[in-house]
Amino acid sequence: MDRPDTPAIRLTGLKKRYGTGDAAVDALKGVDMTIWPGEVVGLVGPSGSGKTTLLKCLGAVIEPTGGHMELAGETIYDHGWKIPDLRALRRDRIGFVFQAPYLIPFLDVTDNVALLPMLAGKDNAAARRRALELLTALDVAHRARAQVSQLSGGEQQRVAIARSLANHAPIILADEPTAPLDSERALTVIRILNEMAVQYQTAIIVVTHDEKIIPTFKRIYHIRDGKTHEEAGEGRAI
Repeated sequence: MDRPDTPAIRLTGLKKRYGTGDAAVDALKGVDMTIWPGEVVGLVGPSGSGKTTLLKCLGAVIEPTGGHMELAGETIYDHGWKIPDLRALRRDRIGFVFQAPYLIPFLDVTDNVALLPMLAGKDNAAARRRALELLTALDVAHRARAQVSQLSGGEQQRVAIARSLANHAPIILADEPTAPLDSERALTVIRILNEMAVQYQTAIIVVTHDEKIIPTFKRIYHIRDGKTHEEAGEGRAI
């Protein structure tokens, strides 16, 4: 498949400073990164290297202090936010998968996935159809009416992935999504993310320390001392 003309994510010289004066800490010192639709890229580095800060900047959770960020060719940040509604950006264009699934315990599986499209204004029936489509693709449709407490850890993470895709988000940010899982389930989650990336042409960044999954990435960004260094990964078949 030919590579799209426009990257899903392009960062140029992205910076983040915490504090001022003598107490200032430069968490990001000029990050350059390009992620294409349909690919899963690893982001690795030691604790304190800036991984979490970078993910929060990408997710428009915190504001950078310099540099340039584009999503699907649109300038989102250039020494200041360039769009008025960051909440809508996070809701409609960025999906999040965390180490813990953070599913809502008093909603069943379908409603957990359908909630975000409903909040975005999609009617309930359409939101539930989208939820069932994703649950089917992720092989958990048989749990569609189950309560969260009835799911295994691996099933809960699949539902969390479905939720991240529910609004057709072109970007997914996954923060240690396999940390609580054993080797088999961790590799299953990465296989699913790769399948979803290709199927929906979604760009996925996976922040991880998990040595089990690092060999599966075709591209890896190492972050050290607030800067990124790209290298080719093994791209080992799953």
